Amino acid sequence: MTDDRAPTGIAGLDSVLMGGFPRDRIYLVDGDPGAGKTTLALQFLLAGVAAGERVLYITLSETETEIRLIADSHEWSLQGISMFELSALEQQMCIDSENTIFHPSDIELTETTRTLLKRVDEIKPQRVVFDSLSELRLLAQSQLRYRREVLNLKQYFAGKHCTVMLLDDRTSDPNDMQLQSLAHGVLSMEQLAPEYGGDRRRLRVTKLRGSRFRSGYHDFIIETGGLAVYPRLVAAEHHVAFKRDCISSGLPELDRVLGGGIHRGTSTLFLGPAGAGKSAITAQYATAAAERGECSVIFAFDELRATALARAESLGLQLGKHVESGRVIVQQIDPAEMSPGELAHRARDLVENRDVKLVVIDSLNGYLHAMPAEQYLYIQLHEMLSYFGRLGVTTLMVMAQAGLVGNTVSPVDVSYIADNVLLLRYFEAEGRVRKAISMIKKRTGPHEDTIRELSMDSRGLTIGRPLSEFRGILTTAPEYHGAREKLDAHHS
Repeated sequence: MTDDRAPTGIAGLDSVLMGGFPRDRIYLVDGDPGAGKTTLALQFLLAGVAAGERVLYITLSETETEIRLIADSHEWSLQGISMFELSALEQQMCIDSENTIFHPSDIELTETTRTLLKRVDEIKPQRVVFDSLSELRLLAQSQLRYRREVLNLKQYFAGKHCTVMLLDDRTSDPNDMQLQSLAHGVLSMEQLAPEYGGDRRRLRVTKLRGSRFRSGYHDFIIETGGLAVYPRLVAAEHHVAFKRDCISSGLPELDRVLGGGIHRGTSTLFLGPAGAGKSAITAQYATAAAERGECSVIFAFDELRATALARAESLGLQLGKHVESGRVIVQQIDPAEMSPGELAHRARDLVENRDVKLVVIDSLNGYLHAMPAEQYLYIQLHEMLSYFGRLGVTTLMVMAQAGLVGNTVSPVDVSYIADNVLLLRYFEAEGRVRKAISMIKKRTGPHEDTIRELSMDSRGLTIGRPLSEFRGILTTAPEYHGAREKLDAHHS
């Protein structure tokens, strides 16, 4: 069997299909109304036109005018696509019976199919789309007759050097797998309606006979210009040799807490209640990376892009300057509108095409809200972190815990996924609420086991000397009982 492929015109889908659909075969694209089948089919034909192929669109359920309206919404020209609609059959029912390959019974269905195939014979296309099979199913009136007609279609196109796409809207019995068994490949498209936010769409190749493809679900969206498919990320397919050196935060005392710094290609979780300084530290790392000449990206789920930049400026960090230079990219993410697959694709594009070396996810709480279910968070997050690690990209993740003081609770426990965990807490001393920072996990080497005070003002972030006079270190609200001058020594 030849491995010659027919590109679909959709880069992400061609990646899923390892280059496109194997040529000269029949493929089934099924999905509920509105899932994007017609849009995909038009892109498939337009890709054929761009390659200099003859293509034919046979519309059985919509008029040609409706198809052209869809094309206009995507700013496409259908020049080069031959169109044939069902209503044209009313004037073409007198066909020489000697040309038919079908059984002489079931005249209405047979005549309809014969007329369609006569049009195929006239154009001799290399790509054909039938939209949709529900009309043939209605004419057949029984599963046996319907299966026979589809089988005849398959036999007719055998040896015709034509790649055929059959669209189906799932109006048949969901347990009827006859059509899937006849097709060489099956592509299923789904449109999901979450309880809040925009619709989510995904597709899956359930069958591609004799050919490799990327299994599993792949998110996609419909935008002006057609479908944008985001292939499921597979970390094992990527690897780049890199030096596992330590990257600095730009604050010697913070690097000391971390045992010399964070190793390149690792992931670090900043865990603590709201306002404890998690985002400020990640901004410090992004600024330090920019000053080293490296690019970084901050995916901001929980706050506006302008707010993130304003906070950094209030701490004396020149983040805005590095944003203007392109060294730091701040992207505001709406979890109600962006699927996890789209986010992973965007991060991958920045890493591979913009040479990003530091990725900040602020926060995992917002990332969790983008997931269809909590159990998938661990799988996709682990895959994405593995991908970054294989390319030498360092990842910083913020996780906000519910509650400011006392018992704080994380929405999910992802600490075991991260290579490093940095804990931030509030504590009370001398009638003031202060911030404490400590490293509790580092897979790649030793680290300090001390607790230090973290303070933030217009001069930036300051990490104090190790504090030993704490009570309740293992609780969520440690109490300091030492001398005040030890707390204030680093401010002098």
